[in-house]
Amino acid sequence: MLYPLKFRPRLKERIWGGDAIVRRRGRCLSRVAKDRLYGESWDISTVKGDVSVVANGMLKGNNLRELIEVYMGDLVGEDNFMRFGLEFPLLIKYLDCNDKLSVQVHPDDALAEERHGSYGKTEAWYIADCKPGAALYLGFKNRNITREEYIEAVAEQRLEEMLNRIEVKPGDLFFIPAGTVHALGAGIEVVEVQQTSDITYRIYDWNRVDASGKGRELHTALAVDAIDFEADAEKLHIAYELLRGGHVKVLDTPFFTMSLLDVESAKTMDYSALDTFVIYICLSGKVSIKADGVEESLTEGELVLVPAEINNEICIAGEARMMELYVK
Repeated sequence: MLYPLKFRPRLKERIWGGDAIVRRRGRCLSRVAKDRLYGESWDISTVKGDVSVVANGMLKGNNLRELIEVYMGDLVGEDNFMRFGLEFPLLIKYLDCNDKLSVQVHPDDALAEERHGSYGKTEAWYIADCKPGAALYLGFKNRNITREEYIEAVAEQRLEEMLNRIEVKPGDLFFIPAGTVHALGAGIEVVEVQQTSDITYRIYDWNRVDASGKGRELHTALAVDAIDFEADAEKLHIAYELLRGGHVKVLDTPFFTMSLLDVESAKTMDYSALDTFVIYICLSGKVSIKADGVEESLTEGELVLVPAEINNEICIAGEARMMELYVK
């Protein structure tokens, strides 16, 4: 019998990481070195080498690919199983950006399939927390920039001055379609929702070097054909209003549907008409999720996957801000 599933997060050291993932979210404290710079927590994944493992109930210790192979459409929904097979369609991460991330771009589905036999990478960022004045970079200041002007700017190390800088605050939401040049700035913590892909073209890394004085690899030539030079960054900052006790759909895309919930009293959700799994992420507060008689509690930073076969009567109770995700 399937039930609401929780997973062990997989922590990743990054040159730009900090201590927030361990310090604020209490992740695997007995399993990690507290003095290391963890930039990412992969909270649900079927990327090769980083497949999520169940942390609760009778399926504890099984990985997500194994479960999809056994339960198929009962777990992810019939249409999703036909489309994605053993690949779970979403990769969900928590990022602690203690320093700037590299300026990068991701290929779309067609280019990623042609070059890497992979899905592309369209994603969304929810700003969980940030320091005053923190900013990210999304698209170009000039939407009329040409391919030739971009190549010249990269060669002359002038790319930074061309980027569109946006100051952020907690609760801000950004949609980043494949092809959009982007970078997260220092002092930002992010919930990142994306297609299942680990294909990134690094364009610029702020002249950063490691302890041995070596810079990270850049993918200048690969990136040029992936970039959407007409991306409108203003439209990628998603405005929304979440009222007390409310439930608002903020993104409805071919890749995922995202809503935000303010939970202040018990409510029952029904997704049976959609034939899909549902993921809940607790962004703040504490909440319980009950489906098919099985109840799991979530605190800040935790997520749960509700299988498609039990998505018709999900009871949510507590006081929390939450993110809801599914793939139609």
